[in-house]
Amino acid sequence: MSTMVTEKESPKRRVRFPKPEWIKVRSAGGERYLELKEMLKELKLATVCQEAQCPNIGECWSGGTATIMLMGEVCTRGCRFCNVKTGNPKGVLDLEEPQKVAYAVSQMSLDYVVLTSVDRDDLADEGSGHFAETVRLLKELSPSLIIEVLTPDFKGNATYIRKIVEARPDVFAHNVETVERLTARVRDPRAGYQQSLRVLEMVKEMDPSRFTKSSLMLGLGETQEEVRQTLKDLRSVGCDVVTFGQYLQPRPRHLPVEEFIKPEAFRQWQIEAEGMGFLYVASGPLVRSSYRAGEFFMKGVIEKRRRQEAVVEAKGE
Repeated sequence: MSTMVTEKESPKRRVRFPKPEWIKVRSAGGERYLELKEMLKELKLATVCQEAQCPNIGECWSGGTATIMLMGEVCTRGCRFCNVKTGNPKGVLDLEEPQKVAYAVSQMSLDYVVLTSVDRDDLADEGSGHFAETVRLLKELSPSLIIEVLTPDFKGNATYIRKIVEARPDVFAHNVETVERLTARVRDPRAGYQQSLRVLEMVKEMDPSRFTKSSLMLGLGETQEEVRQTLKDLRSVGCDVVTFGQYLQPRPRHLPVEEFIKPEAFRQWQIEAEGMGFLYVASGPLVRSSYRAGEFFMKGVIEKRRRQEAVVEAKGE
């Protein structure tokens, strides 16, 4: 799994090299993309796709997938890879947001929606109830919609995690982000590698039928063996889906890119992860945690499970 080092340390300064060709993407476009963009603008609904200037926005939106950001734009944590604003929201929360999001999504031509959020350590339940209510309302207004949540860690609080699990999202995602050795350097001190693994483990303990998912950024200085161990750790807690993507430095104040990982190395990680038993793997330089969340394979698996659950419920009646 070869890589290409793109930044070097010198006694005076860090030398940065141009991004390789495989990092570049075409501009977003297409009829479905334009329709969704216009509707989001009219409904004043924030998406991570736009806020984070995701390179895959055109591909995902054209495929009927969007990622909605809940609970504002100010995060109470300060991870060194993330471009989201950091501060203290002081408990401010739009209590009508779950209804607004559910209604807005019901008016869109979406097959798959991902709900994510900033960290809200300032709230009594850290926003877990807000997440759960949004999922429940979405299910009421859009029964066929596949729902994924990409949540904070809630400091590993089982009560908060259970609130969301009991709302029954189809996929419960929480990202470890990087390997264990680099966690303290990359993520906020309140986050933790073992804590994130425990979140995913608790979801499976609470409801083994929920699909769980996590994501890894590569290019932060991790070794191949560390990545391999992270995959083993994720499988040990029953994680079903994993994604790999290239870390890209948002601004000069964020962590620098240590390596640009070549596309062939991403393909090898996909093969290796699939061999470990992950149900689905997305791996590539421009892949992000919610990238192509509505991939045909995942849709098929989830829809099949829904049919099975409907049969069981019918027999129970």
